[in-house]
Amino acid sequence: MAESEEEVDVLVQRVVKDITNAFKRNPNIDEIGLILCPEARYNRSPIVLEENKLGVESWCVKFLLPYVHNKLLLYRQRKQWLDREALVDITCTLLLLNPDFTTAWNVRKELLQCGVLNPEKDLYLGKLALTKYPKSPETWIHRRWVLQRLQKQCSSGFGQKEQQAQVEAQGEAERSRQSEQLQRALQEEMKVCTEAAGRYPSNYNAWSHRIWVLQHMAKGNLKILHDELSSTRLWVSMHVSDHSGFHYRQFLLKALLGELGQSWEKLQTGNLHLPPHPPTDSHQIPHTNGEGTAGAVEDPHSAIPQLFHEEMELCTDLIESYPGHETLWCHRRHVFYLWHHWRKHSPAAGAQSLVLTHTAALLNETSDPHEEGRSLQAMDVDCVPDSNKHGGYTQDTKRLKRGPVPPCPGLSSEHVFVSRILSSCRSPEQGRFANAYRKWLDSVIRQ
Repeated sequence: MAESEEEVDVLVQRVVKDITNAFKRNPNIDEIGLILCPEARYNRSPIVLEENKLGVESWCVKFLLPYVHNKLLLYRQRKQWLDREALVDITCTLLLLNPDFTTAWNVRKELLQCGVLNPEKDLYLGKLALTKYPKSPETWIHRRWVLQRLQKQCSSGFGQKEQQAQVEAQGEAERSRQSEQLQRALQEEMKVCTEAAGRYPSNYNAWSHRIWVLQHMAKGNLKILHDELSSTRLWVSMHVSDHSGFHYRQFLLKALLGELGQSWEKLQTGNLHLPPHPPTDSHQIPHTNGEGTAGAVEDPHSAIPQLFHEEMELCTDLIESYPGHETLWCHRRHVFYLWHHWRKHSPAAGAQSLVLTHTAALLNETSDPHEEGRSLQAMDVDCVPDSNKHGGYTQDTKRLKRGPVPPCPGLSSEHVFVSRILSSCRSPEQGRFANAYRKWLDSVIRQ
């Protein structure tokens, strides 16, 4: 049917108002979507709200999107005035339908700077837009801008020096509140990235944003890096062809390698002291879920081989369980190259081998000849008392009780792995990837 311009204006204004009222009625909306409906069948609003899901009937989009688009452009060209509340509603509607419209995000930046919007509300809008358009680059870019602004607000000072004495107690409470706010924002970003990666295969934008968040909001935080490595283990196991997810794990390994290497250097120079007991404070690294690297701060040179051992074990399990996926072989190649490069160039690698030799000698000295057949891994006592040392414990005996360091990957073990795969595989793709990996080992690693 043909609608006049006045009728369209009335219709669209009503739809924009219905979307705004839907968010007021239910502030817990967690997903948006289009409802396929070529034409209006009933005399009712095209906005459907059901169980925290917001749906827009598709017939109204051809009227709604041009209307809000033109309204915003006229405002930017200073040809039409819109108050702040109308700007919030129009940009919200426009970005839910087309989140890659940069002008709308820029208007919301101005509203944020004026104090009309708060960062959490804008992040919430971006989160909803990503449920429908999980790869939207402009949405991810805007989120980074908002997070930078939020981080800058939380790290700002509390006034001049002469005022700090009066607000010291309030300042401490404010710092605690802001720290919790940043922690919530970080956790929410990880959740948003995971959901977006699950909605769109190989979502490079989502994984790149996740890397950015760690680099800018959790730089040097070993606990978060370990938790991320642990939490993405199941995800990559369920998405074995998604190279972006494995690339994220490669970033985590590099970051952990750098941080643990710095910890080892500080340990050697005396700037980092190993605690007599495992850390229990919440600001230190607790036990991670299944990654086995909780003791990284205590013993950096043994934590690095543990990291690579577990990642290579994951690669082995996935390659054998899901044959014919090139992503898994590429990831194994990258992990092994990282390990090879670290052993070749890091001074901690040489120290690690010396520690293993020293540990073996201590084990031979302290072991009971009648108990030589027992497995070292069964030992669960963390420290051995020593009355001559402060606190009654020694570092050497303390490290012994953590069990043997797992076997680390080597060139010979990789060739054995490839031979085992070739002898048992029935997939031609699996055989082709295994042969390519063996050629890479001979041409790159042997040099």
